[in-house]
Amino acid sequence: MSRSRLSAAGLALLLLTSTAPAALAQDGPGAAPPALPISLPPIPAVRDVAYPGVIRLDVDATNLSQHIFDVTETIPVAQTGPMTLFFPEWLPGNHGPVGPIAQLAGLEITANGQRVEWVRDTLHPFAFHIDVPAGATEIVARMQHLSPTAGAQGRITMTPEMLNIQWEKMLLYPAGHWSRNITLQPSVKLPTGWAFGTALEPETKAGDVQTFKPVNLEVLIDSPMFAGLHYRQIDLDPGGRSPVRANFVADKAASLEATDEQIQTLRNLVTQMDRLYGARHFDHYDFLIAMTDKLGGIGLEHHRSSENSVDPEFFTGWDTHLGDRDLLSHEMNHSWDGKWRRPADQYVPNFNTPLQNSLLWVYEGQTQYYGQVIAARSGLLTKQQAMDSLAMTAATYDTRVGREWRAMQDTTNDPIISQRQPKGWLSWQRDEDYYSEGQLIWLDVDTTIRERTAGRKSLDDFARAFYGIEDGSYDPKPYTFEDVVAALNGVVENDWATFLRTRLDGHGPGAPLDGLARGGWRLTYAETPSDYQKTLYKELKRNDFTYSLGFQTGDSNNIRSVQWGSPAFKAGLAIGMEIVAVNGRAADADGIAEAITAAKDPATPVELIVKDGDQYRTIRFDYHDGLRYPRLERIEGTPDRLGDILTPRRR
Repeated sequence: MSRSRLSAAGLALLLLTSTAPAALAQDGPGAAPPALPISLPPIPAVRDVAYPGVIRLDVDATNLSQHIFDVTETIPVAQTGPMTLFFPEWLPGNHGPVGPIAQLAGLEITANGQRVEWVRDTLHPFAFHIDVPAGATEIVARMQHLSPTAGAQGRITMTPEMLNIQWEKMLLYPAGHWSRNITLQPSVKLPTGWAFGTALEPETKAGDVQTFKPVNLEVLIDSPMFAGLHYRQIDLDPGGRSPVRANFVADKAASLEATDEQIQTLRNLVTQMDRLYGARHFDHYDFLIAMTDKLGGIGLEHHRSSENSVDPEFFTGWDTHLGDRDLLSHEMNHSWDGKWRRPADQYVPNFNTPLQNSLLWVYEGQTQYYGQVIAARSGLLTKQQAMDSLAMTAATYDTRVGREWRAMQDTTNDPIISQRQPKGWLSWQRDEDYYSEGQLIWLDVDTTIRERTAGRKSLDDFARAFYGIEDGSYDPKPYTFEDVVAALNGVVENDWATFLRTRLDGHGPGAPLDGLARGGWRLTYAETPSDYQKTLYKELKRNDFTYSLGFQTGDSNNIRSVQWGSPAFKAGLAIGMEIVAVNGRAADADGIAEAITAAKDPATPVELIVKDGDQYRTIRFDYHDGLRYPRLERIEGTPDRLGDILTPRRR
């Protein structure tokens, strides 16, 4: 991107780059040098200059039984002496330093046919130092990326039927250069007969080896591949101005059987995105979709593609499998929000410069909002399903008691703090709440715009003004908090800075539900779950008693969550315990529900026998309010703004 294009986010980006040290320090005041075979040289400062030559990256992805990717990388060098190579650490879309460097193995570097020893940096262990020998014009790095072979090891990226190549996990790159100034040409050898989907553009094919056109490092890492034995591609924009394709791989060929109506629903998704934004910032877009129980789950955005893992019955069990229904709309929305327009504090020069996440409530929160809205507008969800989903979200965050001590803004740090590890007390600790509490904030913004303009304008006008400009531009366009506020004021004048900061930095109790009420609806509770929740939780194998006794169970009556401060919490229950019996009978979900209903009689308690390791306890609950499941209820005499938000756009 040219420097003139940075003016919209100039101050933030200037601060981001100008305060970076000339070189990463190797030791602090008074620190002893590490006991290594060489003295560690400084890591070069990042410069906005081109790296000479084209790096060749060749991946052999045919070892399906052992889940091993063999990699050969040929890196041209312009001079001898010290050189630092990075393994990518800060991964886009993951929002944290989660590059799986432990899955890199067998690293051997040669030059002129001779081994070149490498030494890992002790303070920055994603950096490898080498000394390029005299006369060398290139170095060759050979290594393996070891996909997990079982889920306990991490996300599985290779199975006998399919694989997922994420280039950042199987390459090293020269330090000292912006990612966009390093050019690579990738190739991959796939099992015979397999087909693939990727945003990369093919160049040549020799047998099972596919070579792609050269791209810069940022584009390469943003262009993963799904490949498989059972493959189907569907054109989602026939005759459109730029190709949009769905590339499916599946555990079984039968999963690929879609009805005409289902295909039309996916095409509606593209149509509704176009009607929302107007502009496209891609010359082609490829959904990569794995229909699998074997490959590790994923939902990850890219500029010209997205990685999506859905249930094998996504098509064949359409009415009973709802859990993945808004995934495609969420990830495609990121092409505009997060990839083309991205937070200025995430626009960093390379993949080993720390990201900052302060605007994830826009990047992810607004995408969560529009992911659900576009799912409803396209038919991936019915309007009622979308409203029932919103009711569940509103109830979750209305009872997120951790708001008392931790502001939602602070949760944008969670990908770095927690790195998406499970938590024992989610309702108190909080997690990445900028997604769904962010969704509620953007509903608040949308309905405020509609109210202040008597329905003449909406958040859709902001979307077109902020993301739907410069049609055909692909270079990232960073934004700041001030840019967001200015664009909102361009739609309708308001003290948007205070409006947003109050909701981002405030404390409990209760979620920001003003947007729901302004939309014409209120959160309420019923004794039976909505059809949507019933179907979804059957699919996910969850039994929900959060808003009554305060816990959820999974298979085998194991407790999978406990609401902080609830009757279950006060009784000493925790995740991992097992409910053995309820009111003297062997426990199951129906029995627990019947006991809670019976306890509406004030004289009738709920009595559970709970197994905690090798110990058993009997717990009596003095709870008499019955079962409670979230619903939305119409507020009579108010405009149904929410209904309009979820209605398909005709132009």
